[in-house]
Amino acid sequence: MTAKKGGTVMTGVVVFAGSLLGVVGLVNVFQGLFALFSDERLVVTRNHLFVVDVTAWGWTLLISGLLLMAVGAGLLAAQTWARITGIVVVSLHAVIQIFWLGAYPVWACLMIALDVIILFALTVRWSGVREQLGRGDEPAWNGHDDGVPAAERRTTPMA
Repeated sequence: MTAKKGGTVMTGVVVFAGSLLGVVGLVNVFQGLFALFSDERLVVTRNHLFVVDVTAWGWTLLISGLLLMAVGAGLLAAQTWARITGIVVVSLHAVIQIFWLGAYPVWACLMIALDVIILFALTVRWSGVREQLGRGDEPAWNGHDDGVPAAERRTTPMA
């Protein structure tokens, strides 16, 4: 399933990544809201009792969840910026989840595994994109204008 839309290739793998990003982002939003509204937790260890304020953690989860959902929506809308942004945001999300390992090891491992699946989905089809766009015969841009006026330069359409 491929279709050209907005200067990029929409494949089933990208739709999968966008959908999964939306779900993971929504879960983070709910976690963040829950942490904001019940911002004190009791942590009991063998020798100590701690009262932990999780307001900052709630804001972190809420913001990262909204960002993940926005990138997921961008992927589903076939925006070219969403793929690179998705790779960066999902990588940061995996690092953020490492901080949950002490409190919720199973949940943190599940979220990190989902992040790895999303990263795979965002990077697996990278090599054939130029050919699928019909631009495989063009040389890659070297970063220089080579004296060609802007009106004559071939540019990708903005979505």
